[in-house]
Parts: sequence; C-alpha cells; structure tokens
Amino acid sequence: MVDLQSQYERIKDSVDQSIQEVLNTSTYINGPLVHEFQKDLENYLEVKHVIPCANGTDALQIAMMGLGLQPGDEVITADFTFAATVEVIALLQLTPVLVDVDPNTFNIDINAIKSAITPKTKAIIPVHLFGQVANMDAILEIANKHNLYVIEDNAQAIGANYTFKNGKKQKAGTIGNVGTTSFFPSKNLGCYGDGGAIFTNDDELAHTIRGIVNHGMYTRYYHDVVGVNSRLDSIQAGVLKAKLPNLNEYCNSRRNAARFYNNAFKNNPNIITPTAKSNHTNSCNEICEFCDCHVFHQYTLQITNGKRDELHKHLLDKKIPNAIYYPVALHKQKAYADERYNEADFPVTNELVKTVISLPMHTELDEEQLNFITETVNNFLN
Repeated sequence: MVDLQSQYERIKDSVDQSIQEVLNTSTYINGPLVHEFQKDLENYLEVKHVIPCANGTDALQIAMMGLGLQPGDEVITADFTFAATVEVIALLQLTPVLVDVDPNTFNIDINAIKSAITPKTKAIIPVHLFGQVANMDAILEIANKHNLYVIEDNAQAIGANYTFKNGKKQKAGTIGNVGTTSFFPSKNLGCYGDGGAIFTNDDELAHTIRGIVNHGMYTRYYHDVVGVNSRLDSIQAGVLKAKLPNLNEYCNSRRNAARFYNNAFKNNPNIITPTAKSNHTNSCNEICEFCDCHVFHQYTLQITNGKRDELHKHLLDKKIPNAIYYPVALHKQKAYADERYNEADFPVTNELVKTVISLPMHTELDEEQLNFITETVNNFLN
C-alpha cells in the first residue's frame, strides 16, 4: 500500500544526516531537531503553535485534556473512521456520540451533527478522512451557535487546504480550536516510528498542552497540571524535518495517481470513484496537480455490484496490495456498542463498510504499476 523504501532512497542523504546528528549529540529526547522541526511545521502550516508528541492517538487525548473536558461531556464524531478517534473519548470517560457521514466525501454529516447536539455536548471532532477536509464552514457555524469546541482529527490530511465560502484558504488542522495529526510511517508526512503533533493558535491552550505532554511540568520536577509522557523523540523529528520540504511534492504525486485512477475507472458502471471538493459548494472538475483540496492519504473506491470482497481476494491473488478501510462501523464495534444507537441513523456508514476498498496510494507509484492495478480491477468488474 506504501513504498517507504523507494521514498527513502530519494531523500537518503538528508535523512541519514539528521539521524547521524542525533547520534553524534546524543540528544534523544527534546533535542534541537525536535524544536527545529516544530518551527518548520509552524511555518508550513501558518499556525502559531505546534506541540510535538509521541503519536496521533496521544495528540487527540492531550487536546481534549487541554480543553478541560470532563467525564460525562458528550463529544460528537464520525462513525466511519479509525477507532483511535473514539478510543480516546472513552479513555477520558467522556461520552462518544457517533453520527453518520456524507456519502460523497465520507466526512462527518452536517445534519447528523445538528441532530445529535444535547445540553451535554461540549465538542465536535471532524475527521478529515482519507485526505479531504470536512465541511468546516458548516462545522464552525454549528460550534459557534452552540458554544462547542472543534477538535480536528487531521491524521490523514496534513498538507490539505480548505477553501472557505469567502475564498480564504487555510491548512487542515489549523481551523478549529485545536488540531491533531499522526506521523505514523504510512502517513503523507510520516516518520520511521511513531509520532504526532497538536496545532493551535490559542496561546493559553498551547501553554497548557506543553505541560501535559511532559508529565505536567513546565519546570523540571514541578508538576502544575496532570500530564502524560508523550514526547516526539529526536530521531523521528530528524526524519520529519528532512521530509517536510517534500510534503507538497508528495501531495501532488498522490493527486496525480488519483487522477490516473479516476480516469481509468470513469466508465466502469460498477465503481464509484472518490469526489474531491475545493469547498463544500463546488466540486473540482478534475483531480490534478494544481488542486489542493484533497491529499489522498487513501484512494478509496465504492464497488456497487456486490463483489467488493471478491475483488479484494482477486487483487491479493494478483499480488496487488489493497485494504478495506473500514470493515466494521464504530457503533457496531464491541468496545463502543451502545443501546443509544439506532441503525436507521447510519445508512451511509452501513453501506460503506460493505462497498469500500482502497488501492495502493503513495508517492512512488509509476505508470506501469498504475496500469497494472487499474486493468486488473476493470477486467474483474466488467
């Protein structure tokens, strides 16, 4: 699904140099490269504060801790996503409220958010799924009306831009009260282990979060807040610092691969290809290297003839990696099942889990590979 080895070969010198610098100085925790990467990412995102941490799941948990959410507070998020989003809500003894998603973008459904708000609702977590930013115009409007926090789960969409209705653009993860991301190796900006970060323009919140990630300390051995141990190590920061200048190129490579896929599948009646939206009133006419609304962490098809599982097996038989993201809705997972949920409220998610399949998507895909993948899919489904 990803080709990290070939990607590494292209940036080998800068990555090796960064790692060697850490080994030479032995500053493995909170070393200079951590702070340098933090500043570089702040400049790239045009956000005031980036707080690195150990992984993307911690980033979400720490963001909610920093906002002071309390047990019993309700947090609305999407039913169709990876479990980490709801996992941290439950870990903090908050109440997860799962809602359905939009059938075109797979992102959280705006009307479902509105229907789910109660006096106990304190926050919304939009997940920018598969690389496309959720409808932030509408989400911010709802949040402002009901005095709710917005926590962006940006683990899959770093580098994407959101275009507001007024034409203003802003990087994904920097739009709400706080944003989070993951640097898991397969992400668009990934390290060579685990890593994550939290973004905010709120000075007070940033100060609180900086203490939380480091055992609640601002001065060594003086613990001002309840914290956790969640720090990005220097070697991972060095890898990320070497890769960050290439992020826009990586995003364009993924968009070009997505355009190839879309063109190859456009006449297949059994396939629905991904939709890219520059904002949530206008769809892009085509996915091209100049379109910045989607960064394609995953390229996910919907198979409409009931043969998704057969296609999955066929591709594996042909040695073509593929994956089903996600095979079970969160509201049906044993860990998060709740009698509050009504199946009638999840028509889109319940359909997606039966129809979606993701094809290889990474920066090193070439035309020969793309031709082989698309011809194999088309031949099987036609």
